[in-house]
Amino acid sequence: MNKYFYTLLILCGLLSTDYLQAQGYKISFKVEGLADTTVLLGNYFGESTYVKDTARVDGHGRFTFDGKKKLDEGMYFLVLNKTRVLDFLVSNDQEFEFQTTTKDYVNDLKVIGDIENSEYLKDMLFNVERNQEAEPFVKVIRDSTSTKAQIEAARSALDAINDKVIQYQDKVIAAYPDNLLSKIFLAYRRIDIPEAKDGTDKKEFGYWYLRNHYWDNFDLSDPAFLRLDRPIYKQKIDEYFDNMLLQDPDTIMSEIKRLSKIAKGNQDTYKYFVWTTTLKYQNPEIMGLDRIFVELYDTFFQTGEMDFWANAQLKKNLKERADQLRLSLIGQTAPNMIMMDQNKQMQSLYNIKNKYTIIYFFDPDCGHCKKETPVLHDFYENTKFDVGVFAVSADTSMVKMQKYIKDMNLNWITVNGPRTSTGSYHNSYDATTTPTLYVLDNKKKIIAKKIPAARLDDFLTQYERVQNLKASKQEK
Repeated sequence: MNKYFYTLLILCGLLSTDYLQAQGYKISFKVEGLADTTVLLGNYFGESTYVKDTARVDGHGRFTFDGKKKLDEGMYFLVLNKTRVLDFLVSNDQEFEFQTTTKDYVNDLKVIGDIENSEYLKDMLFNVERNQEAEPFVKVIRDSTSTKAQIEAARSALDAINDKVIQYQDKVIAAYPDNLLSKIFLAYRRIDIPEAKDGTDKKEFGYWYLRNHYWDNFDLSDPAFLRLDRPIYKQKIDEYFDNMLLQDPDTIMSEIKRLSKIAKGNQDTYKYFVWTTTLKYQNPEIMGLDRIFVELYDTFFQTGEMDFWANAQLKKNLKERADQLRLSLIGQTAPNMIMMDQNKQMQSLYNIKNKYTIIYFFDPDCGHCKKETPVLHDFYENTKFDVGVFAVSADTSMVKMQKYIKDMNLNWITVNGPRTSTGSYHNSYDATTTPTLYVLDNKKKIIAKKIPAARLDDFLTQYERVQNLKASKQEK
């Protein structure tokens, strides 16, 4: 009985060892023309690349990358002399071999023991042929001397070639629906919009169909999409939030929260999704969307939700930026500033009684400010709107400020930012660069920020139109 039990333990040990080895990876190469050198195994992640493993090539061009832990699913590449010479896929099967030559790594490639890379190789070669087939038609379209008929014929030919590609991919997807290659094909697919029903607005139907089905072929919780040769994960996020959504903070934040729950299915995708959207709205181009950054910090970082990867220094940096933005978001009451003017008198922002107040952060030595200031001054002098200006010089020098006022012939309130009784304006306003403009209403509520002086007239015209419409609706 004891002998039987001892034998069983040995057998279990052997089985465990075999099992562990099966969980690792072993990717072998034989490259004709390569010998006695070191090669690297690299992987993609987002927009970056990393070295995953190294191997030594013997005198016959043989080398192997291996490890006890499986590689993360995705696209990897072989590096020789700092040059990427061959891309390949790593999926469930992680024990296979490549044979090729230094003359042509792709065209001479043979795959042994892996269907995934066999199909990937076929696809690469197929696409080379389709690109060659498409080349003359692309030239016609780019040729400025081509007639309209020639261009239409060329586009029709390209559509036919594209149909060949789709048909080829469909066959692969049907044969290997769970393979990484099939997932890649689908991820890059355009969503086909069906015909709208009679009486339905086609544009509106198309928009909502595309928005509702945008993520059909892309799993936000699949980390393999982070490890491809193109940063498709980020591209999909950017396209969706820039083109599919109303550029409104509430709409965008609601979608971020919804989609982050899907991405949370995997730690890597959760981290990447949250971090990508956080960076996206740290300094947004569209006015008012900086509120999203503040909400992202409050939701994902201040709460400790991202503590599984965000260190203390990163959280500190994000907090400082969020707190800097928090007090000067559109809709907030602008913090007061009391600063010294050219006559060494303290001037208060809140003492300006005009219907609208423009805060103008500038630097006397700033080249862009020297171009923006005359535009703002012309608006101030000629506008039909009741506007006051509170101009804040970022430079400590009173002499420079006084000279700037004289040279620019300024007749509004200009103060020296560092000479203040209300603390640094950097703690209350997002004005790290100059020139920066804020627009306040009669209650000193921020209604616009970082708007060019040339757009002030159009903005206030539109703003008053909207306010009048709101007022008339309330009266009814």
